[in-house]
Amino acid sequence: MMLKYGMTALCLAGVWGTALGVYGADARVFHVRPDGNDAGPGSADAPFATLERARDAVRAAKKAGALPGGAEVVLHAGRYALTRSLKLEAEDSGAEGAPIVYKAAPGAVVSLTGARPIPCGAFQPLAGDAIDERLDPAARGQVRCADLNALGFPKTSVPRDNFRLPFGIPELFVNGRRMTLACWPNEGWATIAKIIDQGTMRNDGSVSDSADPKKARPKENRGGVFEYEGDRPARWRVEQGVWLHGFWCFDWYDDAIRVAAIDPAQRRITFKVAHVYGVRQGNPSPRRWRAVNLLEELDRPGEYFIDVAANRLYLWPDQDLTQARVALAVHDEPLIVLQNAADIALRGLIFEEGQGDGLTITECRRVTVEECVFRNLRRKSIHMNGGASNRIARCDIYDTGTGGVTLGGGDRKTLTPAGHVLEDTHIRRFSVHQFTYASALHFSGVGNVARHNLIHDAPHQAISMHGNNHLFEYNVVSNVCMASDDAAAFYKGRNPSCRGNVLRYNLWSEIGSPRGHGNAAVYFDDGDGGETVYGNLFFRCGDPGKGSFGTVFSHGGHGNTVDNCVFIECKRALGSAPWNDARWKAFIEAPLWQERLLKEVDITQPPYTEAYPELIGFMDPKPGAARDNIAVRNLFVKCDEVKSNRWVTNELQFVTFDDPGFVNMQQRDFRLKPDSPVFTRIPGFKPLPLEKMGMRRPARSE
Repeated sequence: MMLKYGMTALCLAGVWGTALGVYGADARVFHVRPDGNDAGPGSADAPFATLERARDAVRAAKKAGALPGGAEVVLHAGRYALTRSLKLEAEDSGAEGAPIVYKAAPGAVVSLTGARPIPCGAFQPLAGDAIDERLDPAARGQVRCADLNALGFPKTSVPRDNFRLPFGIPELFVNGRRMTLACWPNEGWATIAKIIDQGTMRNDGSVSDSADPKKARPKENRGGVFEYEGDRPARWRVEQGVWLHGFWCFDWYDDAIRVAAIDPAQRRITFKVAHVYGVRQGNPSPRRWRAVNLLEELDRPGEYFIDVAANRLYLWPDQDLTQARVALAVHDEPLIVLQNAADIALRGLIFEEGQGDGLTITECRRVTVEECVFRNLRRKSIHMNGGASNRIARCDIYDTGTGGVTLGGGDRKTLTPAGHVLEDTHIRRFSVHQFTYASALHFSGVGNVARHNLIHDAPHQAISMHGNNHLFEYNVVSNVCMASDDAAAFYKGRNPSCRGNVLRYNLWSEIGSPRGHGNAAVYFDDGDGGETVYGNLFFRCGDPGKGSFGTVFSHGGHGNTVDNCVFIECKRALGSAPWNDARWKAFIEAPLWQERLLKEVDITQPPYTEAYPELIGFMDPKPGAARDNIAVRNLFVKCDEVKSNRWVTNELQFVTFDDPGFVNMQQRDFRLKPDSPVFTRIPGFKPLPLEKMGMRRPARSE
């Protein structure tokens, strides 16, 4: 396997699995085409026009007992505009071996869109009025305006005073490309010159603060004040609404706040409301911010602004609109909703241009999503919760606003697994709007699996996890945590009842962009323990920052194991920030952990004490007890430092600054030669299956 610069490239032969194919001669087939007719029979010659009509036809046939072999709804090429969610419920279910399949016709490009088109003639030049005068001089004569009221578009609500992105402003697409809300600066960030008043602080960001819901919080809601550099903000009209998006305290939390006042003489900005953590220097790097959706900053092609009061859209086109498809996303519900359904398959469909999620799957069984594309969605691609045995395979997910896939299901009280699977899926650029805690993949519940996926390119984490007995294996993760701090590609924490999870045979590369505090590839935070990291390869991952961070980092927790892993050119491979007896006692007695460890589940009783014997006595910590993490049989190559603090290692480690016998270290082929000294220096070390990591199919172009 060759590890190339930046994104990881795996040259793998073949594609795993087979297509859904034909489910038997008895499958009933219905056809849909954008220019069809819902009054017709839904045949190949007289197709339906809408998915809802096809769904209703399947329902009717099922009630009549005419679907012994299931059904196929074949969607022919074109764009299907959904004005409301397509809902598939229990009555729309198939049966085991006879599913209901919604699929693209062979070779057809089928788009399900939540956007409404805007005629090119609706965009008119400005007439040199007061609006034109507010524009940057470079934009005058270039900007076009469309009256959304006249076009029948609903009025957009004024954004809240403080919120996590995305903005409530509808997204605009031209020929399938997302346009940019007018912003400043156009690239990168402005930085705070000086904090004058942090404002009211309701939470200091620590788990100890969050753990005490009875702690008195200030009732005052005083916004912070800061000084800025330059004169650009003097142009902005606060009375029209100005919102700033930024990292106001920590580099792991971004949100937007409304401005109350701008003082050009003192170059000061005052917020209308307080920030939850206060405007302050919570992490070492400068506090970053940018202004969003300002008419005065509509200053380059491809940008737009929506005046929510007047319901008008302003666009500086980056191409000839007479030759373009312009569409505004107004559908803020999921494009498709599956609830309490079973044995349904979606294949070969494109979900795009929606204001909400692409697809939600709630309390469903044996639902399959294959070879679909999810792109240009304001929120997530797929949100799965509850049910069992659902599968997402060979999909492409990119340019989503608040994350990729939520894989949730299973009963934590009984430790019953859901068995959901995500595999052979390519996920990238998945936090376009919300920069932090918008993971490519979020696990919850019990016993779900993600394997053979390719995940890359994000400002913050790639995988977040909650729950028990999940498996993350044979995945490739690269170029994430590129604009955040105190973060990691994989993050889990703040609930010691969530354990038994395994990360094995994954490749992590180029993780983190140092900002001073520290970052990691794998982060077990705030008392997290009982996890296993086995057979992973880490290349140039993490940064120790100001303290104890490592490529694999444990904050407070214990009982984590790192075994048979390879660390290459990592500044510090293993990091730990242990808690003392007093802190452990405080957390165990705190209301938050009492709720999580004894009420949500009960770790003092079976099945927890049987599945995790180390939890016996957990609620009664002994003074001076060893709280260690274990690292055995690991290879460290050109790492500046092996570990910090409470990692227990033994002689079965190999630390070297030389080539340990890789096939071609210069070309980043990190397979070990059969005669590598690693196998004698580390008895029992097993070669990593690098050729199996990543997708078992070629990556598709966008």
